[in-house]
Amino acid sequence: MYLNKVIIIGNLTRDPELKSLPSGIQVANIGVATNRVWKDKDGNKQENTEFHNVVIFGRQAETTSQYLKKGSSVLIEGRLQTRNWEDKETGKKLYRTEIIAEVVQFGPRKEGTTGNYAWGGNAQQTQQQAPAKEIETIEYPAEEINPEDIPF
Repeated sequence: MYLNKVIIIGNLTRDPELKSLPSGIQVANIGVATNRVWKDKDGNKQENTEFHNVVIFGRQAETTSQYLKKGSSVLIEGRLQTRNWEDKETGKKLYRTEIIAEVVQFGPRKEGTTGNYAWGGNAQQTQQQAPAKEIETIEYPAEEINPEDIPF
C-alpha cells in the first residue's frame, strides 16, 4: 500500500491566481508559507520557513480566490504531484512539485477585515450586532520533545 497525503497549515504568500481550463473548470494557484521553530543543541531558537505551491480545482478554486488574499491563514489537505516541461529558451528540463488540494479550509479572519461573507451579510454589520468572541487556542509546552525519551 502506498500513501501520498499532505496536510499543511500556513499563510498565503500572494493573492490567489484564478484561471480557467479550456473545459471550463476553474483552477486557482496559491503559494503557502509554513514555518518550523525549534531550539538547537545550544538552546538557541531556530526557525525555518518552507514555501509550497498549491493548485486548487473546481468550486474550491472559485471560493479560494474570492475570500482569501495574501496573508490569509489556510489549511490544505491534498497530494504531492511533480510536473516537468522543457524550457523554450534553453531546452532544459524543469520540474515543479505542487500540492494538488483536495480540501481547503479557511483560517480565522484577522480583525478589521471587511467584505461580504458566503451567506451574504456585511462583516461590519455582523461585528456591530454581536460582540466578537475570543478564539480558543491551544497552549503548547515551551520545552522541546527529546526523541531519546520516546519509548519506541
